[in-house]
Amino acid sequence: MIYAFDAYVTAVSFDAAGRAVFALGDGTVRFEAGERAQAHEGAVLSAAAHPSGEGVVTGGDDGRLVWSRASGPQEIASLPGSWIDAVASSPASGLIAFAAGRHVHVRDIADATFTRTFAHEKSVADLAFEPKGRRLAAATYGGIWLWYARIDAQKPGKLAWAGSHVACAWSPDGKFLISAMQENQLHGWRVADEKNMRMGGYPAKPKSLAFLSKGNLMATSGANGVVVWPFAGATGPMGKQAAEVGYDEAAMVVRVAGAPALSWVAAGLDDGRVWACDLTGQKIVPLQAEKAAPVTALAISPDARRVAWGCEDGAAGVADVGG
Repeated sequence: MIYAFDAYVTAVSFDAAGRAVFALGDGTVRFEAGERAQAHEGAVLSAAAHPSGEGVVTGGDDGRLVWSRASGPQEIASLPGSWIDAVASSPASGLIAFAAGRHVHVRDIADATFTRTFAHEKSVADLAFEPKGRRLAAATYGGIWLWYARIDAQKPGKLAWAGSHVACAWSPDGKFLISAMQENQLHGWRVADEKNMRMGGYPAKPKSLAFLSKGNLMATSGANGVVVWPFAGATGPMGKQAAEVGYDEAAMVVRVAGAPALSWVAAGLDDGRVWACDLTGQKIVPLQAEKAAPVTALAISPDARRVAWGCEDGAAGVADVGG
């Protein structure tokens, strides 16, 4: 299925029923079956699947956090005059976190009165809940700050590393935290002892991260193919080399998505092409072969049977992989 939304595709995800949901730069949320929700007056800046598995939670440049379902939008929070630049959610804890400037806010889908606010020294670029949904990582300048999401007054943990951190991801076992840097590299920590890991060698900025294969592998963008790091064992990628899958000298991988329990990865390229690959056999399955605007959003279903993508110019699609 191919779509032409005529607006920048900020994010795409699959809901619990396996249907694709697109969040767009015109403030709308579009559903695979054709439903449309006007979530924001301006652009959608960030998005995450709702903890319930139904619909999507979006942050906008209108300062609103909105839960959109096929039946319509519902406002969760409003911060007039702010931009909500990052959103994260946790099915395990039912929490939603969102960042506006230097402040991170937390809401609980089971308790409308629950609020937490955590202040940082610099603006927060990305958020990620640990797998159990209790701790929250905030990527900012100088490293990653760690908060217990339900505790009010606390001193955060800090995983420090000089530079600007723009994206972050927890390993599925919660042992490692990986950050994408403003430079052409990743940085990682083993959380228990704060052991540092420098993960470099990228020709471009690796802004997209995805764990797959039950946490044994992590895929990233930032190269001519998908860069795959080994994470099996107590030391994760320490002292190990990354592999590159689907190398193409004519294009760069700008978005990746992984099936959490399987060895399937999807890649979105800066020339609009999309492919998927089962890393056990490394056979590339083309999903969007024609060149177009750069891919800006990508998702793969948990069973790896479907991939959805969106592009800078509003072109989007959903394809069956047959995994």
